[in-house]
Amino acid sequence: METAEVLYTDLSTFTNGSYNPGKRWRIISWYFINYFVFNSALPWPYQWKLRILHSFGAQVGKGLVIKTKVRIKYPWHLTIGDHCWIGESVWIDNLSKVTIGNNVCISQGAMLLTGNHDYSQPNFAFRLGNIEIEDGVWIGAKSIVCPGVSCKTHAVLTVNSVATKNLDRWSIYAGNPARKIRDRKMHS
Repeated sequence: METAEVLYTDLSTFTNGSYNPGKRWRIISWYFINYFVFNSALPWPYQWKLRILHSFGAQVGKGLVIKTKVRIKYPWHLTIGDHCWIGESVWIDNLSKVTIGNNVCISQGAMLLTGNHDYSQPNFAFRLGNIEIEDGVWIGAKSIVCPGVSCKTHAVLTVNSVATKNLDRWSIYAGNPARKIRDRKMHS
């Protein structure tokens, strides 16, 4: 009788593979700016933050409100539309592209995660997926948007929910994993 070989996770074999986030000097420079300005508890002016993001390659529209203690992995993988709000302690872990539309609110402590690991591989290889957040979306406090997820126009991800699949337009989602609970309606 033949026995199957049992494989185990071996983190000593992990490599980034072909993944290259950018030039080393740019990554190191951004690390310090991110730490002292964006991830700081000091309320740096929004316009300063906007200019810094632009200088590091982010595409950002007008009217950005970006609060304190925000972490952005690589601004050169970030596009933000007009009149967006990014709340305190948001983490944009953009190992790959994150696109945020117009009039989007990302509330306190939310996480946008473009990277994960392949738990079926012994070397725990990267799995990356872009995130797209369309116009009018609200990502609730302490919610998580996982790699490869698209949040369609005016979707809502409620507090402490986890989006593992795409969110339909004009829909409200809750839970872990997030499930549609009702349609979103606007009142005048």
